[in-house]
Amino acid sequence: MQEMIVKEAMEYVRSLFQGNSDGHDFDHTMRVYRTAMEITDSEPDCDRLIVALASLLHDADDSKLFATAYNANARAFLNSQNVDETAIAKICTAINSVSFSKNRDRCPESLEGKIVQDADRLDAIGAIGIARTFAYGGKHGRTLDSSIDHFHEKLLLLKAMMHTEKAKEMAESRHAFMESFLQEWEKENKDL
Repeated sequence: MQEMIVKEAMEYVRSLFQGNSDGHDFDHTMRVYRTAMEITDSEPDCDRLIVALASLLHDADDSKLFATAYNANARAFLNSQNVDETAIAKICTAINSVSFSKNRDRCPESLEGKIVQDADRLDAIGAIGIARTFAYGGKHGRTLDSSIDHFHEKLLLLKAMMHTEKAKEMAESRHAFMESFLQEWEKENKDL
């Protein structure tokens, strides 16, 4: 039963993000899901189904992508799968704790929320994070320098904001890669 709901959620987000190329796409969702599941292996007290569904649906109502309210897309899917209201509330609470801009200094209340937030933030740093930054910037008309500013405004802060030990460990090499990238950027860009 739980495996079927997770598979259905994957298909739902595949259709929801079809044609998106700004870094908030199906591939991003699947990376966040896989990372969240990896983190759950180190957190035996978490509810794996809540983490799975929250990670898969975490961008289903992202205001950058959809004009929905009250987690309408996520709730529509969960109701279609006959998920009980208590679980829906936990999933939506976890989803609502993910956004950096809305939750910058707030810590998610649940372990599940912490895991999903960590997984999403891990996908914003490292090689993938660099690629996503420029994909998003390009789609939204940002200059390269404006995209570089995003590293200092957000991406370089994320390593220190991880909650779980596994995420902290995973963030180390990704953060170091971004620092190396920025050093190379400055070296190549200094003569302009």
